[in-house]
Amino acid sequence: MAHWFHRNPLKATANVSFNLYGIAGSPAANKICNDLRTTRARLLEMFTDVTCTPEIMKNATDAYFSLLQGFIVSLDGTTQENKLRFIQNFKWTDTLQGNAASAQQDAVFELVSMGFNVALWHTKYASRLAGKENVTEDEAKIVHKSLKIAAGIFKHLKDIHIPRLITPAEKGRDLEPRVIDAYIVQCQAEAQEVTIARAIELKHNANLIAALAFETANFYQRADHTLNTLDPDYSSKWRKYLQLKQLFYMAYAYCYHGQTLLASDKCGEAIRSLQEAERCYSRAESLCKEYRQTKGPGTTAKPSEQLFFLKLGGLIKNTLEKCQRENGFIYFHKVPAEAPSLELKASYGLAEPITFEFPSVSDLCTPEVYATFDLTKGAKDDKAKAKQDEEVKPLKEPDLKPQKDTGCTIS
Repeated sequence: MAHWFHRNPLKATANVSFNLYGIAGSPAANKICNDLRTTRARLLEMFTDVTCTPEIMKNATDAYFSLLQGFIVSLDGTTQENKLRFIQNFKWTDTLQGNAASAQQDAVFELVSMGFNVALWHTKYASRLAGKENVTEDEAKIVHKSLKIAAGIFKHLKDIHIPRLITPAEKGRDLEPRVIDAYIVQCQAEAQEVTIARAIELKHNANLIAALAFETANFYQRADHTLNTLDPDYSSKWRKYLQLKQLFYMAYAYCYHGQTLLASDKCGEAIRSLQEAERCYSRAESLCKEYRQTKGPGTTAKPSEQLFFLKLGGLIKNTLEKCQRENGFIYFHKVPAEAPSLELKASYGLAEPITFEFPSVSDLCTPEVYATFDLTKGAKDDKAKAKQDEEVKPLKEPDLKPQKDTGCTIS
């Protein structure tokens, strides 16, 4: 299932030296600064390394964030702000805004920006793994978990750390509520796609599949509506993806709901449900073309070329024809003018974000070492302040090589 998921680009960042000459007044303080520089560089390398696994990523993130917490968490036993929080400038791009960067002299801005990239990495890792030929059951579980981890990171940033920023995010930037909410909900929806594929393969109850598909369609609709007040120049492509996925899963919901109705001898209603599935599927096909032709950030998914997409078209057609035959021979029910109202609630399989917490402060960051940082011995790094429109070199992300499509079969 290569190219099944739309992915916006990783955030890019300017180099940070952590050269606090004069301020870092002890060998231990200098070691913290050196380790911050090397662990940050290492983490940035991991974002584009195709051999990186969730375990490697966790080790890299813990190493950097535990040191960065020494610039954020109070270390002197008081409730006052850490004196190092505002000493270093950080510059980051946003996933929807091209190479134009925004900068803040605030370690919390670095924490949430780098954390945002970690969440994005988990979504991209899930996408790469899902794109493999013959995905195993264990790999499908990792895809599912990675998407829930990403949702948990995004949610943690939104709830706990972004509100601490002195300078609020501008409209359309990654850290503003509409954008980060869309990422959270999209991750949940995509995690549920894995559940649906599994339920279909194991031939679970049609009513359960219909309910899961309906809930997933609603997630995609929520994500789309969250973005509807953003500038179309940078949000249209992403929104087209969310809209086509919403219609695709509404088609699934109506298709399997039609099977449930037929099993309950409600053949007329089943036909109408299948007709609605056909309409949603046809609209999803049209949106796939519109999505491919829409310019905007991110990789272009190709869902209409995937077996999982194509199989649904055949299933709807065959099920509708079966219902129409049965109605002509047995039931003779009138087909309602209105499509059935879907009031389906899934009791199982709904994806919730996995709770995330940043690591605690590194053992290197003791109150004694903290005391040796002397802000009176040096000025803040004003020269490093970035112009808002200055470009940052984007991260070179690995290509997603398409493999033989097995129709989202979990072997």
